Amino acid sequence: MIPTALLFDVDGTLADTERDGHRVAFNRAFAEAGLDWVWDVPLYGALLAVTGGRERIRHYVERYRADYRRPPDFDDFIVQLHAAKTHHFTTLVAEAGIPLRPGVRRLLDEARHAGVRLAIATTTTPENVSALLRHTLAPDAALWFDVIGAGDVVAAKKPAPDIYLYVLERLGLSPTECVAFEDSENGLRAALAAGVTTVVTVNDYTRTHDFRGAALVLDHLGEPDQPCRALAGPSLNGAVQVDLATLGRLRAER
Repeated sequence: MIPTALLFDVDGTLADTERDGHRVAFNRAFAEAGLDWVWDVPLYGALLAVTGGRERIRHYVERYRADYRRPPDFDDFIVQLHAAKTHHFTTLVAEAGIPLRPGVRRLLDEARHAGVRLAIATTTTPENVSALLRHTLAPDAALWFDVIGAGDVVAAKKPAPDIYLYVLERLGLSPTECVAFEDSENGLRAALAAGVTTVVTVNDYTRTHDFRGAALVLDHLGEPDQPCRALAGPSLNGAVQVDLATLGRLRAER
């Protein structure tokens, strides 16, 4: 039986937003604030172990910048710095565009046509989600999703299950009725802790993560002319893409 709802992470799952989106936006915000901080590609990969932008900034200062003299209002400073970063990210999405990962639009369209409900479960800010959906899908794409769980609507971020529990409660569904899509170990742990069957699509930053417990691990969701490849989990039996029938079989096997 096909799922009642599909729950999507955003960054790295819907689109490869991290390296050339969020990382660049952080660096622009740092430069704008007169800071000499530069997050290169390898460093940002390490920082992604910390979920949440404000939390990531704080961790960077504590772990890498012992020389930094914190202002008395350091907490407020982080909030303002992160707000500037969000502005730069939404501008990047609007101007440069960040394409959806293979198979994402196809699966969203299939789900909508079949009456399968959609939801977002992410730690990124609502502004980032809205910008990405608007510029990659459609001006009204936020309305495609029954629930958008984003940012600080819950106190504990992934790998805590809180954002998934929040989304499930508002959908009025049990975990067994849903399938989640994630790209990282922290995201997978959050979805599994909430009891949701989870499909992982890896990216350059996450392909070495521990994905034990995932129902299926793929390079991407696949397109008719761009076959996906199963990295762990059951064989796709010659299928070139993940569709609702595939997800129904995964749920039946759990």
